[in-house]
Parts: sequence; structure tokens; C-alpha cells
Amino acid sequence: MTEPPFDRSSRSRLTRRDLHRFTGSSLFDRVARVVCDVGHLPRKELFESWEVARRVRRRMRGGRIVDLACGHGLVAHLMVLLDDTSPDARGVDIAVPPTATMLADAFTAEWPRLAGRVTVAAGSIEDTALEPSDLAVAVHACGGLTDVVLDHAIAARARVAVMACCHDAAENDQGSVGAWLPPGLAIDVTRVARLRHSGYDVRTQLIPADITPENRLVLATPISAG
Repeated sequence: MTEPPFDRSSRSRLTRRDLHRFTGSSLFDRVARVVCDVGHLPRKELFESWEVARRVRRRMRGGRIVDLACGHGLVAHLMVLLDDTSPDARGVDIAVPPTATMLADAFTAEWPRLAGRVTVAAGSIEDTALEPSDLAVAVHACGGLTDVVLDHAIAARARVAVMACCHDAAENDQGSVGAWLPPGLAIDVTRVARLRHSGYDVRTQLIPADITPENRLVLATPISAG
């Protein structure tokens, strides 16, 4: 019997029943097997976190990672795995899933060098201190939370990478382009303009749309930081 196509956008949890899909020796397959063993993360979360993390790391190396609105903290772990020159990573979310500890333990078991370097804790974005040397990341911080992340990073002159979701045409700023562009795109274009106005070098990318239609990735580095 032919197995149905593997939908990378599915919110179904990856479990040990999916291990046969990730039998290779690549870092991604190793990460996927860890996630399957834990058995609590949606398939979509694995693929979108990986696609974001590897794109960010191609352009932004080193520094402490601060994963805001982090959920399980998967991005925080991936960012350190992909660039070991980052000394540590901190994940912050208002409500951290209880299974985040299981994921952290599983990653440390697979990669002992991560021991003590990645922490995930409950807290607010506003109360999370950022330093200019940090790299702040937020994957699908809903609605206005993405703007809170950007405001916080700009205030600290920290590097920042965001992929927004749940755009709200009534609440989020569409700048002066709302009549020309779909609301979500207008909101993200306005965010890019704000970063540029704040003295950032900004790059935009897309992750594959079959993982999520909310796939616009923004990477910004303060120009004064080189």
C-alpha cells in the first residue's frame, strides 16, 4: 500500500511512527528523530523552525540567541547547533509548554555539548533584557507581538530575525501602502521600512510556502554593528 504524501504543513504531532521518514545522517534527520522520539511537536513546527534557523545562520553568526515567543524552544536549540560559536541561547514565552523540558533533555542527550547552554523559561518579551551583541529571533509571534519584538530589538540595537503571522489589518500598521497591497504584505513591508528608518540593514527571504503561507522572513542588522 502506497503511503500518502507527507504534508509538511500538518499540525499533527511527530511521533516514533514517523521515524522511518528520517533515516539519513544529515543534521536535519538527526534533529527530526529527536523530535519524533519526544512525540509532542507538530510536524509544521519542525519544518518551519529548521527553514528559518538555517537561513538566519547563513547571514547571522555568533552572539547569544534570544528566542522570543519561543514555544518549545526548538529554534533556540537549532540556532546553537547550526553555529556553535554562539555561547548560549535563551528561550522566552509567556506560557512554556510542559514538554519543553523533555525536548531540551532529548537534545542534550543527542548533543552533549548543548548541556547548560540552552534554557527555556516563562517571561514576557518586554522584561527580557537584550544586549547589542544578541541575536533576537521570533518565529510566528502572533499579530502585534512581532512589533513588540522589533521594538525591543531596536531599543537594544540588537540583531533581529522575525517571521510574522496572524496579521491584523485593524491593529497592525500598514503604513501608506495598504491600498496597494494585501494587508499582511503591507504590514510586513511597513515593518521593513521601520527597521531601515531605525538604521538597520534589512534582508528579506521566504521559506517554502508548502510549510506555511506565513513565510516572509525578515533579517535585520544594525548598520553601526557592521
